[in-house]
Amino acid sequence: MGKEKTGFSRRDFLKTAGAAGIGSMISPVDSLAKISGHIAQNTGDGLVPKRPFGKTGVNVPILGLGGMFDIPSNQLLMRQAVKLGVTYWDTADCYEGGNSEKGIGTFFEKFPEERKNVFLVTKSDARDPDGMTSLLYRSLERMKTSYVDLYFVHGISSIDEIDKKTRSWAEKAKADKKIRFFGFSTHSNMEECLIGATRLGWIDGIMMTYNFRLMHTDEMKRAVEACQKAGIGLTAMKTQGGGQVKISSDKDLQMAGRFLKAGYTDKQAKLKAVWENPYIASICSQMPSINILMSNTDAAINKTKLSSADKELFNRYAGETMNGYCRGCTRICESAIAGEAPVGDLMRCLMYSRNYSDPERAKELFNKIPFENRNKITEIDFSLAEQECPQKMEIGKLVKEALHELS
Repeated sequence: MGKEKTGFSRRDFLKTAGAAGIGSMISPVDSLAKISGHIAQNTGDGLVPKRPFGKTGVNVPILGLGGMFDIPSNQLLMRQAVKLGVTYWDTADCYEGGNSEKGIGTFFEKFPEERKNVFLVTKSDARDPDGMTSLLYRSLERMKTSYVDLYFVHGISSIDEIDKKTRSWAEKAKADKKIRFFGFSTHSNMEECLIGATRLGWIDGIMMTYNFRLMHTDEMKRAVEACQKAGIGLTAMKTQGGGQVKISSDKDLQMAGRFLKAGYTDKQAKLKAVWENPYIASICSQMPSINILMSNTDAAINKTKLSSADKELFNRYAGETMNGYCRGCTRICESAIAGEAPVGDLMRCLMYSRNYSDPERAKELFNKIPFENRNKITEIDFSLAEQECPQKMEIGKLVKEALHELS
């Protein structure tokens, strides 16, 4: 993608960034000044706009706080999030070894009056009813609350992981007033999981990987529309579309420069792309700093729409960098190698390490793969998986890199 196609080169990017000041464009002071200008016009109970969450009758902010970071030492950030209307809080029993939930509990102990203002979401790694009960009660104790608003089974890859026993458990937990709503999160085979949920008929909410790379595929559009018709609330995660291959090229600079000239960052633009779909109730975003919180909030309250040229830029960028991004369709690649390697899990590990700059989280996920399985992976021929991969990823190469980087 040359300068003659985009009208924006590396020199143009540096010149624009220098004139505007990259730091000033996303700094807390600058973003707070922008946000303050909206306060007088705000008539709701927060700055961030809200949308209906499926058929639950609850409206949630379109920007949610992802809890996969050191919450105990970020109490000020959480207080600021509430003030800005970022009151959809997502965590899980496993995040930060349980410290994410404990940090939320610390906040509610100090500010108990805020519990009613927060739409609280947590997740269970267990699938069986007894295990889910144990983890739910532990989560409630950690977070110093008597209930959660939405409880997810964490990270399913097939709708078959949800059965009649799960439904009976959810109905009892609701009757006992321990949870208000129930659903699941999914990183793999998202479209099939979403369609499957609509057939079950009793799922309240789903959180799935959804971004500018995935939202325009026919499969994802059909799945999202089906959930909307079924009244299932949808939360998008992994909205930045970061892949397994860390890309630092003219393509990235050209895209970033294009959005800088328009007055917002490429990261803010990626959020806006997701919000353009009214069926997405909220975005769950990991925001471990005031800087990111303010920048994302600014994007949420800014009503500027992406232009057709912006959308075309995203589509072109997605196409040109597709071989560095795993779409999570593990039913294809893992079936090609007879399930001998957890390709999707390994790709997630690389994503956290390379694009989220979170090697600790990556190694935590990697270490959940049984040691004996890791040794066998080195002997697998991934050529069939690569032939079947819609993204044309170099799976064998990336798997070896994951083993080397994370072992």
